[in-house]
Amino acid sequence: MMPETDILPCFSASYAEAREKFLNECKARSLAVDSRLNPDAKGVGGEELYADIVRIGRSDSSSVLLLMSGTHGVEGYCGSGAQIGLLRNGFFEDLPEDLSVVMVHAMNPYGFSHDRRVNEDNIDLNRNFLNFDGPERPQSDYSKIHEFILPTDWGGPGHEFANSELAKYIEKNGINAFQAAVSSGQYQYPDGLFYGGDKPSWSNTMFRSVLSDYLADAQSVGVIDFHTGLGPYGYGELITAGSELQKARAVQWYGDQVTDPEAGTSTSASLDGMVAHGIAETLADAQITFITIEFGTEDINTVLTALRGDNWLYLRGDLNSQLGKKIKKDIRDAFYPDKDDWKLSVWSRTHEVIELAISGIGQAENDRPVRTRLT
Repeated sequence: MMPETDILPCFSASYAEAREKFLNECKARSLAVDSRLNPDAKGVGGEELYADIVRIGRSDSSSVLLLMSGTHGVEGYCGSGAQIGLLRNGFFEDLPEDLSVVMVHAMNPYGFSHDRRVNEDNIDLNRNFLNFDGPERPQSDYSKIHEFILPTDWGGPGHEFANSELAKYIEKNGINAFQAAVSSGQYQYPDGLFYGGDKPSWSNTMFRSVLSDYLADAQSVGVIDFHTGLGPYGYGELITAGSELQKARAVQWYGDQVTDPEAGTSTSASLDGMVAHGIAETLADAQITFITIEFGTEDINTVLTALRGDNWLYLRGDLNSQLGKKIKKDIRDAFYPDKDDWKLSVWSRTHEVIELAISGIGQAENDRPVRTRLT
């Protein structure tokens, strides 16, 4: 494993720095980078925003390990650091012959650059992979709490009143019901939290095109999506998603440490419109084994307060005020503890999980029936 003194510089202080490090690591290893420009937004410093894709290994491999960072913007500091560490450590220099690795760096570059969890349209990308042509949108209890999630002021009487009403909801319904109402995904309030949008976002269409371009012929696909914000500080929870068969395969690969929101064993609520759903739809013929690796940061109340503050700030506040600067620091801290012990925990867990994934996908390759292609 890479020495601790070498892994810490793999983490960055900005999207621009993270992207430069990622590109430099790819260049040092003669890896071709496919950079896809987001034409709809600019970075916090006016910079162009890109999702950068790289493949390691053969283009015709039947097994692919897909590693994604920055689905939730500001959470990209974690996933980027892990991806850069894996490249710098030469982790994939001796892959099995029929296995390749595809990395997507900064799925949501706007949120990464602006220290926001959402994209340029206030969309939560991990609620955006929905069939928007369908007759109905998923419903939750979010409508009962929206006006209190987004108070009239921050730190004043409106905020205090909103907090008291949320406390009443929790007392009546329980904390788990509150978490589900807030975070499962809502499609009625574009100015609210966990908004899934009313159409596919740029990141959605970009990512689906990446899947088609890089994984269309893959027979076995292992997916690791890096996230932060839930669970114990520094611990990487492995959260599964998909069909019962896909979930069973995740347990085969990673053991009984795998959790399942639908079974009530995860720190996460069950979600609508997940990236995992988009992968399953786009790669319908592949055996998919999906996990989110969720690194804990602060307690859930601190994290939710930071999200509410950021949402309020962009709708009703002043980014350049002292309050605005505090809110921005709070959300960054809630999703990226800039501390050495946390970064080392991320790296140690990443190292462990990647090894399990490579072993698991190798076993899946051995167990899979041979598929003959007609010519």
